[in-house]
Amino acid sequence: MTKPPHILVVDDHQQIRDSVSRYLEKNGMRATSAKDAQDMDVKLANGHFDLMVLDVMMPGESGLSVCQRLASDKSLPIILLTALGEETDRIVGLEIGADDYIAKPFNPRELLARIKAVLRRAPQAETVAGALAGKLVRFAHLTLDVDRQILLGSDGDQTALTSADFKLLMVLVERPRVILSRDQLLDLAAGRAAGPMDRKIDNQISRLRRKIEPDILRPKIIKTIRNGGYCLSVDVEVEG
Repeated sequence: MTKPPHILVVDDHQQIRDSVSRYLEKNGMRATSAKDAQDMDVKLANGHFDLMVLDVMMPGESGLSVCQRLASDKSLPIILLTALGEETDRIVGLEIGADDYIAKPFNPRELLARIKAVLRRAPQAETVAGALAGKLVRFAHLTLDVDRQILLGSDGDQTALTSADFKLLMVLVERPRVILSRDQLLDLAAGRAAGPMDRKIDNQISRLRRKIEPDILRPKIIKTIRNGGYCLSVDVEVEG
């Protein structure tokens, strides 16, 4: 089953954020909202998104500034929300990297149609390794060979990782000493939301611990954070 696209809705008006998010979820998508650029940066750091709906006029950093800042990373398509009649904003937005725009006030059906059209044009290739492709990642007593998806122990032992274990470990080594909730881990590693009583991440963490922890009963590399989630509690060094 194809996972539903995850949309980040960035707008300083709560009513717009909430109504757009509800409409997208009603039509088979996942939606997360942010009230401004600072909130957006937090959500981008701790989640995976397929497209962003971005308001141009926001307090603090504007949508055009955000669009320009993110232009170097074309992995996230952006649809701008512009004020009716602000043609200059639309033109500038497209010039600096936005994929489409829609003027306020807008029909939610039109926004949904534009989102689907942009997603159809967006590249669908999955990139798990990202910037760590071709690298060796050292943490604790282990070295992760990213391209081979193999863990190398200090004693020379090699442990092959399943695709699911590799994705989860990549999420952790890219964010050392950062506490990630179960929902964030499931989103980043599997691209889906947690359901009621969903224990998938807990089970995956247990399997991964059996491959990396010297003492599975007293884990020191991946720590459980009470009422928080999990954290890779060691430093990471990248070579290659």
